[in-house]
Amino acid sequence: MRDNVLWRKKSVIIMMLAKELRVDPERALDLFYSTDVCRQLSDPKTGLQLMSDGYVLEDVLSEIRTKVPFASPRARPKR
Repeated sequence: MRDNVLWRKKSVIIMMLAKELRVDPERALDLFYSTDVCRQLSDPKTGLQLMSDGYVLEDVLSEIRTKVPFASPRARPKR
């Protein structure tokens, strides 16, 4: 996958993550880049680059919730 296409895919996923967790984009960026899913997304051999943004987001959320159980968006008050 071309670098600029992968960069755009990551940015879309990060913005979706920010919305889902109700955090600012900078925090979502930090969370995303701390995940194994991010590392796998950067490796074309995993095939994760071919999956939809929503599919990758669910993997990221699952990993984050495993590491930090209170990261569920339902556990946070709405703004």
